[in-house]
Amino acid sequence: QVQLVESGGGLVQAGDSLRLSCAASGRTFRSYDMAWFRQAPGSEREFVAAIRKNGGVTYYADSVKGRFTMFRDNAKATVSLQMNSLKPEDTAVYYCAASSSTILSSIRRSESYSNWGQGTQVTVSS
Repeated sequence: QVQLVESGGGLVQAGDSLRLSCAASGRTFRSYDMAWFRQAPGSEREFVAAIRKNGGVTYYADSVKGRFTMFRDNAKATVSLQMNSLKPEDTAVYYCAASSSTILSSIRRSESYSNWGQGTQVTVSS
């Protein structure tokens, strides 16, 4: 098990940038695939980005590709999500998630992740 704590959310204007961070507890952080999901009011939780254990491969939702970048620091047991050119439709609660074993076909599915943070609110005004 790994405990996750997100930070960095806030209220920004369209076009601004924001960086979310997720700090993980435990010594086994490097054995987890990590992901970011988000959930807007009245909507289902949706995949945003994921990164493999060694940080060598990342995956992005089409809606954020080219604007968001996910990276990890295994030495510090953190993952971050750099969000640029934010849009009002990016408004949501953003969740960090961890999975000890994720196959490629399931990496975008929330059911693949058994460890979740409490979420951090991102609000983008127009």
